[in-house]
Amino acid sequence: MLDELLELQTQLSYQEDTIAQLNEVVTRQQKDIDRLTEAMTQLKKQFEEMVAEQLESQEELPPPHY
Repeated sequence: MLDELLELQTQLSYQEDTIAQLNEVVTRQQKDIDRLTEAMTQLKKQFEEMVAEQLESQEELPPPHY
């Protein structure tokens, strides 16, 4: 009985350690996802600005046959 209790406590200890490690991984991954999402948002904004600038510059040029 005592051996079984000790075995259960040992397993519980390993499970708690595993859960803590997994939590660290998930937390780090969420930070990476947040960082990448922000970078993608910035890139999208830059792209949209570049497209708008390109369209504006095309509107200012006379047609090529003039």
